[in-house]
Amino acid sequence: MEKQQSFRLGALERLQSFKSFRMGSTEKKKGKESPGKRGDTPLHLASRAGNSSSVAKILSDCEESLQLKGLVSKQNQDGETALYVAAERGFVGVVKEVLRVSDVQSAAIQANNSFDAFHVAARQGHFEVVKELWQSFPALAMTTNASNSTALDTAATQGHIDIVNLLLGTGVDLAKIARNNGKTVLHSAARMGHVDVVKSILGKDPSIGSRTDKKGQTAFHMAVKGNSVDIVLELLKPDPSIINVEDSKGNTALHIATRKGRPEIVQALLSVPGIDINATNRAGETALGIAEKFGNENITTVLREVGAVATPRNRDNPPNPAKQLKQTVSDIKHDVQSQIKQTRQTEARVYNIKKRLQKLHIGGLNNAINSNTVVAVLIASVAFAAIFQVPGNYVDTESKDFTLGQAYIAKNKAFLIFLVFDSLALFISLAVVVVQTSLIVVEQKAKKLMVFVMNKLMWLACLFISVSFIALTYVVVGKHDLWLAWCTMAIGATIMLGTMGSMCYCIVVHQIEEKNLRSIRRKASGSRSRSWSLSVASDSEMFNSEFKKMYAL
Repeated sequence: MEKQQSFRLGALERLQSFKSFRMGSTEKKKGKESPGKRGDTPLHLASRAGNSSSVAKILSDCEESLQLKGLVSKQNQDGETALYVAAERGFVGVVKEVLRVSDVQSAAIQANNSFDAFHVAARQGHFEVVKELWQSFPALAMTTNASNSTALDTAATQGHIDIVNLLLGTGVDLAKIARNNGKTVLHSAARMGHVDVVKSILGKDPSIGSRTDKKGQTAFHMAVKGNSVDIVLELLKPDPSIINVEDSKGNTALHIATRKGRPEIVQALLSVPGIDINATNRAGETALGIAEKFGNENITTVLREVGAVATPRNRDNPPNPAKQLKQTVSDIKHDVQSQIKQTRQTEARVYNIKKRLQKLHIGGLNNAINSNTVVAVLIASVAFAAIFQVPGNYVDTESKDFTLGQAYIAKNKAFLIFLVFDSLALFISLAVVVVQTSLIVVEQKAKKLMVFVMNKLMWLACLFISVSFIALTYVVVGKHDLWLAWCTMAIGATIMLGTMGSMCYCIVVHQIEEKNLRSIRRKASGSRSRSWSLSVASDSEMFNSEFKKMYAL
């Protein structure tokens, strides 16, 4: 008992020491991982949790102003400052605490996504945070991200009307700042379908509607790409003549709405007085010509009802042939690239289908091998048992005409036929069993060849066991009822020969189709460099020929 207690005490001590070691190593790991997996400082973590009291305590613990400035300017692995983290989540209290010790430089630090705290708050729609940041540092409203987009543009794109109105109050010049592609805040709001934002921007400066981007498109061109009729009509109010303004490719708003397939927008445009329904772009296309080209029956019907024509009406000033040729080449190039892309996608799908079918094909061969083995064992068992269960039994007393153990029907010709064919069926089946249990075939063609040979041997075994059965019927029915044996032979011969003939026919058909398949492959390999579509067509033909639901080996 004392030994057991001492043993238990020793085990408990080792367990406690192991736990203390685990705890110590865990604390060391935590100390190494600090400050956070993504480089967050305690100030980041407190800001992320929205804990303004913890943020205030962390900031108050910094006695030196230089250390405090470094703390609020500290960025994690994503380039985020504590102010950015709080602004993104809308924690106004945390933002106020950080702003008390921040300057405009630290507040304008951008994260890896080129957004600063002011931008990300505007994108998320946190009005109170945006207001607090703007009141502290009005210059933040003029900062831009990597695409030269202001916070006003970001808020307008998201449809945050309250933030848009706040930022528009800083001055009209803010709305005129364009992104790298030349689009203004009105372009963004019109394209995204934010009616209130469009109204607010136009209310501050109606002339901004005539500003164009690098493609020569106004906000009106962007609006007709969407589905908002209200925005289209709102943009027409300052200057209705903008309806016929062309972009750098000569497309009016009617051209663009037709190309995008917007029947409601087309209806609204046609209701505006002064619209040129037969204007032509640089490619010499009218709106009706574009509608017919893309097969849009609804828009085609509407345009024809108002008298639109599909061909350019001004033949005195035909389009530039060089530009027409350039446009034609561009269209052909685009069509070829689309066809190549679609062909590659089709080939990838065909390849995946081919792999799945190959797995099914291999599975079918394996099943055929297993079935052959089972049937061979069965036939061997039947053939072996049949020789010891002959009609009339065996001689148990030796006499002048018979030896001991001899079958009474041993001298019958039918029995001799039975014995020969039964033996053939037995030994063929045993040979199949030995081969299929001894050989391991990996390569698919070799496996297919082995199944072919084994199948033919099993055909012979089935045929020989049938002949053995028919031969015994001549003994069993007796001399007076031989017609029964003849009927049995007729039935058996009809069924077996019919089955064998059908299988032979299937094999011949399959061999012919495989020969045709090889010729298709040769043609496909010879023309693959000339035509992608022929390659795909050839693959589909090969699948139809090679991977059938059923075929005979």
